[in-house]
Amino acid sequence: MNIHEHQAKDILREYGLPVSKGIVILSRDEIKQKISKLKDKPYVLKAQIHAGGRGKAGGVKLIKNFSDLEQEANNMFGKILKTHQTGSQGKEVKRLYIEEASDILNEFYLSCLIDRETSKIAFISSTEGGMDIEKVASETPEKIITNKLSLKKEGPNEKDIEKIISIFEFSDEQKIKAKDLIKSLYKIILEKDANLIEINPLILTKNNKIICLDAKMNFDDNAIFRQPEVLKLRDLNEEDPAEIEASKHDLAYIKLDGSIGCMVNGAGLAMATMDIIKLYGQEPANFLDVGGGASKEKVTAAFKLILADKNVKGVLVNIFGGIMRCDILAQGILEAVKEINLSVPLVVRLAGTNFKEGKEILDNSNLKILSASDLNDAAKKIVEAIK
Repeated sequence: MNIHEHQAKDILREYGLPVSKGIVILSRDEIKQKISKLKDKPYVLKAQIHAGGRGKAGGVKLIKNFSDLEQEANNMFGKILKTHQTGSQGKEVKRLYIEEASDILNEFYLSCLIDRETSKIAFISSTEGGMDIEKVASETPEKIITNKLSLKKEGPNEKDIEKIISIFEFSDEQKIKAKDLIKSLYKIILEKDANLIEINPLILTKNNKIICLDAKMNFDDNAIFRQPEVLKLRDLNEEDPAEIEASKHDLAYIKLDGSIGCMVNGAGLAMATMDIIKLYGQEPANFLDVGGGASKEKVTAAFKLILADKNVKGVLVNIFGGIMRCDILAQGILEAVKEINLSVPLVVRLAGTNFKEGKEILDNSNLKILSASDLNDAAKKIVEAIK
């Protein structure tokens, strides 16, 4: 789950970390009233959307003339921002953040994240703050260092912290502040079940202050049940309506741009299904994992999600029955197909527990369901069917 920059900064502030003073504007009606309470000084106006690259898209502006702040805020509110992360459709700006401008001496990059490959907490540090870290990694990798720490309640020790901040070449006074920063980021990761905390840029001001000038956080969806305060920060305006609906039924769904809808149990099998569709010259319309216990209601909800996408010309169901029995699932598919009056080609491949019984149920249904013997056969049939 992602949150907005101003929300991430509230969490940083809660843990005693240095952030600039700012105000949040949630509607156009609030603009005049909230700005009237600010002091006459330079401010930074920031669009709040769940996407990077806001600055290049006109979503971050330094307002030196205070009299222009209200007009610029009105211009930005409701604007459609298109960045490398929003896609061509862009995202509408439905909230703003206005914070005091800082006199920047240096900009750095710092992030803390869960490294699933090593089961450690990784800190990434770079002297190239304010830039896309992926670009820095590909063009000047020597300007990035990564330190991976074993999980421990007491947090990083002095030696760990020295390694993390070594690339910044801070003075002794600055190092004291930076050490507190590292400890707090580590604490947030553990206590809030965060997957990622990214400070870009982390700045050093001309009067020797370290400030988290921008902040991004996301959280582990699987642990959100024990983080009610974090869940309150969820902004449904920033999420795809289909993905919101999927979460109500405990379905893992991500919309894509293709024409073949996919319903699969298991993330790895879903990825393989998407790959083989591409191998045969078509594109998947979605990633959809129904999980290990797909009831008739869950299968019906999955079909409805897939068919709500007007680009879908056919559906491929690929199920490996383990705990889930294929005959039970086949019956669920039949009932779901009848309920939603399916009008596009449907190919079903079943394997695993009771797959023969499941196949017989589908074959004897008198419905237009194409049965496949294996994944390769299923991909061929659905590609041919939509042609």
